[in-house]
Amino acid sequence: MYRFLLSRQWVILTLVGLALIPVMIKLGFWQYHRHEHRVARNDQVAQSLAADPVPVTRLAAPGRPVPHDDVWRRITASGTYDTKGEVVVRLRTDSDGNQGYFVLTPLVPDSGPALLVNRGWIPANGDLTKLPHIPPAPKGKVSVVGRLRADENTGSGIKDTEGLPDRQVMLISSEQRAKAQHRPFLGGYVELVGPVAKGQPKPVPAPDHSEIGPHMAYAVQWWLFSGFVPVGWFILVRRERRDRAAEAAKAADGPSAEAAAVA
Repeated sequence: MYRFLLSRQWVILTLVGLALIPVMIKLGFWQYHRHEHRVARNDQVAQSLAADPVPVTRLAAPGRPVPHDDVWRRITASGTYDTKGEVVVRLRTDSDGNQGYFVLTPLVPDSGPALLVNRGWIPANGDLTKLPHIPPAPKGKVSVVGRLRADENTGSGIKDTEGLPDRQVMLISSEQRAKAQHRPFLGGYVELVGPVAKGQPKPVPAPDHSEIGPHMAYAVQWWLFSGFVPVGWFILVRRERRDRAAEAAKAADGPSAEAAAVA
């Protein structure tokens, strides 16, 4: 009664099922690894934000990318804001999803390389081809506290558009600013935490490190789907066998019933 499994239809169905099982298992592990990566990232962010602030020169140096473990570390720095080297970063949103710009201002110490500081967000009002109104940076020597970030690049999904209006950029990149201003910059940049006076750009909020996402649930779903494949195949086989047995029994009873009716 199981010879139907050798039919073309059932051979194809069985092969498709056998192919789906390892694919679904692999997709489950892919989602599981994404879950692990998210948890590790949250732990790293939490530890960095909780660590005591340190001088930025202990973690950053010219021409050196910010190490992964130092991203989000709180740092301190002192210097004078160079508003002549100030630029805005296009297509950035605030915590409420409003479109606007980030304000990047070099902080120049008494000696040594400059530090690129993201002073915060300002709204996009008026003509986007012109430089928006930027709240002036504090004058004189200032001491700041901020979160250390790695330079952005096109690999993060941001397109580095050329031909932008004067003093507008797409990427936050200390390397680009160093080339444009012909001065050394510490690698990476800093999101300003304080001090922030009234009327200054809106500070960039701290990253959310509590959400782990749905990846673990997706992993479990894929693994369950991989288990449903053989179960479903077995149910279909049993149903097909039952239907074929019923048809065979009906076919066998048919001639006997006709003969009895004639007699």
